Amino acid sequence: MADASQQRAVTVAFAPPPPLWKHFTRDNLDKLEQIKTESKNQDGTGHDRNLSPLELRALNLPPELRFLVPPEIPDGQYSVFGELQTLSTTLPSLQEQGIEQLYPEPTSETDRDPSQPSQPLNHAYYLLKISKSLLLNFLEFVGILSVAPEQFQAKVDDLRNLFINAHHLLNLYRPHQARESLIMMMEEQLERGKEEIKQMDKVKADIEGYLEQLKIEGSQMSSSEGSDKNQYSRSKGT
Repeated sequence: MADASQQRAVTVAFAPPPPLWKHFTRDNLDKLEQIKTESKNQDGTGHDRNLSPLELRALNLPPELRFLVPPEIPDGQYSVFGELQTLSTTLPSLQEQGIEQLYPEPTSETDRDPSQPSQPLNHAYYLLKISKSLLLNFLEFVGILSVAPEQFQAKVDDLRNLFINAHHLLNLYRPHQARESLIMMMEEQLERGKEEIKQMDKVKADIEGYLEQLKIEGSQMSSSEGSDKNQYSRSKGT
């Protein structure tokens, strides 16, 4: 019963934080640091190093301190608010998710005829077709609601399937979008670096000009002082 209530608390829209946050207190953090220090002193190496999460998990920690140790890196799947998430960046196909796919799969290397040129999947064409089908099915949905509202479910399923297919087609562009965003970010950083170098060159030129002006003024002052001394010597000699 407790597990069921905890599962419901995790899967709600605005789930509360897990109860383990109560263990993150200053006293527990100090205790964990003390255990780390004692473990470093007992290993006999004398080196001041940070213990890895694996080494921390191997220590004989009290139950309330085990929540302060970073968990193991998930392998394959992990749970977020009660929903399983996958670590794989490969977009699963609609067939794998049990959803009807309304556009053809791109031809694989094994199925492609080597004598025929490979034709890439025209995503824009099928997105346009799905968009038109959405408008048509929505008009049919409105007509069903006005005539036989109890038969709405089938048309809602059709609309849902069309939206899922459209989203899946758009998600196929996510790697390309990420790559282009990274290129734009690197280009912006490059332009920012060039602008900073240009500003530094300008400051350098200004400083060199100022130093050259000081050098000229210094030489002029030296020559004027020398002429004044010569005139003073001649006046004393007369």
